[in-house]
Amino acid sequence: MRVFVTGASGFIGSAVLPELIAAGHTVVGLARSDASAKALAAAGAEVHRGDLNDPDSLRAGAARSEGVIHLGFIHDFDNFQASVGTDLRAIETIGAALEGSGRPFVLASGTLGIAPGRVATEDIPFDSKTHPRTANAVVALGLAQRGVRVSFVRLSPTVHGKGDHGFIKRFVDIAREKRVSGYIGDGKNRWNAVHRLDAAPLFRLALEKAPPGAILHAVGEEGISTRAIAEVIGKKLGLSAASVTPDAAGEHFGWIGRFFAIDQPASSATTQAQMGWKPTHAGLVLDLEEGHYFV
Repeated sequence: MRVFVTGASGFIGSAVLPELIAAGHTVVGLARSDASAKALAAAGAEVHRGDLNDPDSLRAGAARSEGVIHLGFIHDFDNFQASVGTDLRAIETIGAALEGSGRPFVLASGTLGIAPGRVATEDIPFDSKTHPRTANAVVALGLAQRGVRVSFVRLSPTVHGKGDHGFIKRFVDIAREKRVSGYIGDGKNRWNAVHRLDAAPLFRLALEKAPPGAILHAVGEEGISTRAIAEVIGKKLGLSAASVTPDAAGEHFGWIGRFFAIDQPASSATTQAQMGWKPTHAGLVLDLEEGHYFV
């Protein structure tokens, strides 16, 4: 299958790309910069120049594909609404190019915040009020009624592994800065997590066989206490782990504190049963123990 991939040179995309090629697919990666183009070519992908703000490049890439995986997103938290708007226009542009064809369109989403305080499962529908990006997923879901085999891979809030610059790397940086590895309250609230090398095969499986409207969970571990995360970070940095009161979380953690306070376990049992997918790589604590987050 000829597969057009946005975000192909990113942290998750760079794991999805070799997964697709190893399975015999031809990958066409969207490249905004010369550095991205060079990385894609070195990995064995065809290079398609353009970006998420260039609808003509997206339309052309999708039209010449037999399937699309949309991983690209502009992570500019100072202009988040603009990033969400760009994402929506990209989804609409790609969807229009695929309309009526029955071709697969796989989109990345997330488990964070969809069912706080209880185990999030695949049967929980998208709610446009949960998060701005979830509203985009609701729009994308409508493509299933327009002849597009659209499916979603909900990623854990922590997709970990070498090269991660997401939540966990930020917690490490905050611990270094504050000289203490903090957790909020009693630290019993849970985060689900998945290794990037486990998440990658699920995108391939979704492309190959997910039914229209499918919601899949890329969750390797159902719930790790935030205290356990803080303790291993503290141990690796030679710092103590300590509670931060909810009232002080904003000052201590900044914008990321409101996410770290959420209790959000999630299950992938249905995904594993339906798709034949099974996580096999190191869990989050073991990955932290390896030390690459602290280099």
